[in-house]
Amino acid sequence: MKIIASPRPYLSASLVCLIALTAACRGLADEVYRSSVAVSPTDTAQQIVEKAARVVPSRPQLEWQRCEYICFVHFGVNTFTAREWGTGMEDPKIFNPTNLDTDQWCRMMKAAGMSMVILTVKHHDGFCLWQTRYTDHSVASSPWRNGKGDVLRDLVTSCQKYGLKVGVYLSPADLYQIEHPDGLYGNLSEYTERTIPRPVPGRPFADKRTFTFRADDYNEYFMNQLFELLTEYGPIHEVWFDGAHPKRKGGQTYTHPQWYDLIRTLAPEAVIFGKGPDVRWCGNEAGGTRQAEWSVVPLPVSPDEFDWPDMTDTDLGSAARLARMAGKGGWLHWYPAETNTSIRHGWFWRDEQQFVKSTEEILDIWYRSVGGNTVFLLNIPPNRDGLFPERDSKVLEEVGQILRQTFAVDLAKGATAAASATRGVGFEASKAIDGDFDTCWMPPEGTTQAELVMTLAGAKTFNRVMFQEQIQDFGQRIARFAVDAMVDGRWQQIADGQTVGYKRISRTQTVTSDKIRIRVLDSRICPTISNVGVYFEPVRLSDPKFSRDSQGNVTIYCEPAGPVIRYTTDGGTPTSQSPIYTSPIPLPLGGTIKAVAIDPTGETAGRVVTATFDIARAGWKVVRASSEQPPNETAANAIDGDPGTIWHTQWSGDSPSHPHEIVIDLGKTYTLTGFTYLPRQDSQSNGTVVDYEFHVSRDGTQWRRPAAKGSFGNIKNNPVEQTVRFERLVQGQFVRFVGLSAVDGNPWMSVAELGVITADTP
Repeated sequence: MKIIASPRPYLSASLVCLIALTAACRGLADEVYRSSVAVSPTDTAQQIVEKAARVVPSRPQLEWQRCEYICFVHFGVNTFTAREWGTGMEDPKIFNPTNLDTDQWCRMMKAAGMSMVILTVKHHDGFCLWQTRYTDHSVASSPWRNGKGDVLRDLVTSCQKYGLKVGVYLSPADLYQIEHPDGLYGNLSEYTERTIPRPVPGRPFADKRTFTFRADDYNEYFMNQLFELLTEYGPIHEVWFDGAHPKRKGGQTYTHPQWYDLIRTLAPEAVIFGKGPDVRWCGNEAGGTRQAEWSVVPLPVSPDEFDWPDMTDTDLGSAARLARMAGKGGWLHWYPAETNTSIRHGWFWRDEQQFVKSTEEILDIWYRSVGGNTVFLLNIPPNRDGLFPERDSKVLEEVGQILRQTFAVDLAKGATAAASATRGVGFEASKAIDGDFDTCWMPPEGTTQAELVMTLAGAKTFNRVMFQEQIQDFGQRIARFAVDAMVDGRWQQIADGQTVGYKRISRTQTVTSDKIRIRVLDSRICPTISNVGVYFEPVRLSDPKFSRDSQGNVTIYCEPAGPVIRYTTDGGTPTSQSPIYTSPIPLPLGGTIKAVAIDPTGETAGRVVTATFDIARAGWKVVRASSEQPPNETAANAIDGDPGTIWHTQWSGDSPSHPHEIVIDLGKTYTLTGFTYLPRQDSQSNGTVVDYEFHVSRDGTQWRRPAAKGSFGNIKNNPVEQTVRFERLVQGQFVRFVGLSAVDGNPWMSVAELGVITADTP
């Protein structure tokens, strides 16, 4: 085997010898490329695909992928202002968690099965959660622990105690440095030779290394803080950058290559996420995953020159996508995906009414991400006490319990394996089930279709089949597969899919069989399988789900259907004596429903699920809208109770510009405490409101000053229902929602659903 680029330290000597010997005996000429390889303009489409199949991860990338399931923690001044994006003008004195307990965080992470945590040490507002030398806008200026507290230090100590790795999210955007009179962001300072770290009297570094970079004031500031984080809180295993910018100033640019050099030197085990060369964003913040997740992607220029923009296309690395490089050239780069989402609607804790994803939802994302060749990054925002909230913690514990129960016993243990063909010594079928991730089954060179058959140690009942490619030495190759089980003497297909990569977990119907077959239907070059596992996840009752129409009628259902649903509307916990759901429940004035699924025998009950509703839209009517796009995107859709329809201002012909508005008559006077805005849910963002005003009137003619005015931070990437609370109670019958701007600066406004929050709800 020929390894292009520097020798990879994690390639075992025995495996190198084995592969070299096999290659010599068989006349094979294998080449693998560490992280990247250039594509010549003369390379054919097939040659490009074959090159992609020989790109392998770096050691840090491989170790990151093996983390599988990691935690994100957003905590800071936004926790105390209920904002998604801060302004930079927050007073540090508002940061004062009453009972911060990072041990509790880590206990919950371990209970969930997580292996690393990334702390947002500085979000876009610029407030720092550690004792930095380079700004007073930090915990040092807060009353918390008399200004001596250090959230990151506490977390690192807890992680060491509980065996968790640590990462940091240091936002390049910094509104404090923009808004403060002496701020460094965009201050038009000259680029000169700067020494990192800059000495601060009375705060010497134990690490005496220094670096010289040509930088301006803000880049120097940023690298000084990187130096602190990487030398005083390490080891750091992931450095997380994103491209979000609530605001810019002075044409500020970032010296990314210098940042990367500093990280590579000070934290050689760390991967760089997002605006960096090691790990890419999955492309959404909802936990969405791709059917085919290729870890090797095409770049138009070398990784050293590339700017690492967000990659959001559904197809990033297919053979058809790679073929576009033919005649042009470029680079192929190992750039795996991290799937991120928050357990709540929003990245920061807001209040205890905030939506929390269910155990079933988190498990589904886990299977699609970890079992779909990505790493799952789940955000758990601490509350103002400094604790993971009870509801969130319960979900984490339930998810972890189910995963441990499912994967504790590998039903493939004791199995034997046979294959349609093998490459020779060291690549036998048995290598796929020997428990060694560095060995693998591989058919002969030139094979793109092959089969691996496992005979289990007796008939087993299972519904999860896991298998992996040997990516560390051979890259990602499999493009299409199927899984079969022997049932009643015949092969029955139970799963299929596209990519495999680091790990594929196929969720199947429950099957009892003693034989399983994995068919590789298409592979870029000869495939590998390094590990196979067979598991049984106990069948659970799914959580009841709720929907409500515009008249206030609530429907409760389970997917799949079958369980009996019992419910209450008085706030009590449903029992075997509670009413059985048979038809929609009228709740025109709002209220709370608690429901539980029970199997038809009555022996097993699922989890109690709670849904709270405000007043229904029955009797509401649209008084006026600035414009609409008939016939399918009319203003009435904003209050029809259907999140699948939208009101959209006129986009055909001449598109009116902002501001846009919609005025609604609620039918009677209510005491209002806030409103809700649901952006369109069709994966499009046209017209999604960013800056807004919300007005309330008694008569629809006289309008007071706005009851609320602000911005929906990060709504493009996280288009969940937005909840805005008023600073004071407001009475009125008419409401006016004004859109002042939209995502991407486009001229439209759109609304899936508009609602109000009343003080009169039961």
